[in-house]
Amino acid sequence: MILTGIEDEDKWLAEGIASIQHNAFYMHRALEANNLRDALKCSALMLSELRTSKLSPHKYYDLYMRAFDELRKLEMFFKDESKHGVSIVDLYELVQHAGNILPRLYLLCTVGSVYIKSKEAPAKDVLKDLCSTPNPRIVLRSYLAQVSRDKLLDLGSEYEGAEDTVMVAVEFVLQNFTEMNKLWVRMQHQGPVRVKEKMEKERSELCDLVGKNLHVLSQIEGVNLEIYRDTVLPRVLEQVVNCKDELAQYYLLDCIIQVFPDEYHLQTLETLLGACPQLQPTVDVKTVLSRLMARLSNYAASSADALPEFLQVEAFAKLSIEIIETQVDMHIVGAVALYVSLLSFTLQYRLIRDKYGACVKSSLENQNLKTSEQKNKCCTSECSIRKSAMKNKTCISTADKVKYSLHIQISYIILANRLIKDLDETAKDEVHVESFSLDEEDFKEEQNSVARLIHMLYNDDSEEMLKL
Repeated sequence: MILTGIEDEDKWLAEGIASIQHNAFYMHRALEANNLRDALKCSALMLSELRTSKLSPHKYYDLYMRAFDELRKLEMFFKDESKHGVSIVDLYELVQHAGNILPRLYLLCTVGSVYIKSKEAPAKDVLKDLCSTPNPRIVLRSYLAQVSRDKLLDLGSEYEGAEDTVMVAVEFVLQNFTEMNKLWVRMQHQGPVRVKEKMEKERSELCDLVGKNLHVLSQIEGVNLEIYRDTVLPRVLEQVVNCKDELAQYYLLDCIIQVFPDEYHLQTLETLLGACPQLQPTVDVKTVLSRLMARLSNYAASSADALPEFLQVEAFAKLSIEIIETQVDMHIVGAVALYVSLLSFTLQYRLIRDKYGACVKSSLENQNLKTSEQKNKCCTSECSIRKSAMKNKTCISTADKVKYSLHIQISYIILANRLIKDLDETAKDEVHVESFSLDEEDFKEEQNSVARLIHMLYNDDSEEMLKL
């Protein structure tokens, strides 16, 4: 019988798991008998199963998890010197004589974790040794990150030492992140071209392994704004830009925004936004930046001390234009979504800028709505702008500020006219347009919005009010 690719993988995975379980059984016997030599021998045989290149990333990770559970038991055995009778220093040297490199590195990481815990050597020396060792697998790098996570040198940590304690931890995580990202990006070139789409899907499932490094960095207490601004963010963005991989760039940029504090983003906005035009043209930057602006808007609402400097807000306006120009595949929905986030952000901070409304107006005038999905999304977007203005009770107190509101209202008119025109055309082509039928509740909400807008016009000076 000829097996398909999926059946082949299932067969190889089952064989790998069976071999791990078989060798783990004899490893357990050796552990119970306090036989270090046989325990190392059986564990090395067990870990040799991870040398396979027959499995997809997803199935390989399943195999790794079976071995990982057994390594935790082996680590507990290594911790108790009374059972095996070998000092941790000698044990650290002993495991480096394992025959094959992959089992050797897994054992080295396991013993290294115990070595740091014993404090018989400076933690920074052991961490440096472990991270600098050539490491051919992304999952092995992930294992190193996991076993060392609670042993990083941090403020208040039991391993805290010299003044550069935090920087040692930061350097370790950054180096591990860099190597993992390179291995992750390199995976796209593995395997035949005909299964590229399948490989990309499975590669995306491993993104959290790389992203966990950034999460670890965000959890280090000693990483203050200065360290983040001068070391962490530049190093991470360097990797993001240089990898030139669409999947990695999108995921890592979003990960930066999600895991680090909002106040750090406010103070490093120019640096973060400066990397966006350097990304691949197909990266969905507008989604990532929309999330960033949404986070900053919520942060502004929750903290009176969160108002950013004017130049930081200007950076959003500048980058919105640059991103739309450099992202060749960004259609009207992406452009409008980006402008909606920008306007919502500025309204959240009570900042009235005529040019932002003009940008939305210009964007809508120069773009085409081609599909029903695009029309629906743009309708939602223009409603979001208006709701943001109403929600934040933006006061239009001068005639100049009316121009800002007019730009937004004109944007609504442009969008509405375009939708109506498109509906007429699609009706002629006998395309269903039920999704665009007038809803009474929506109509009432529109009328209430107009009324509320009028109430936003106010000034104590009667002459200025007359101009309004």
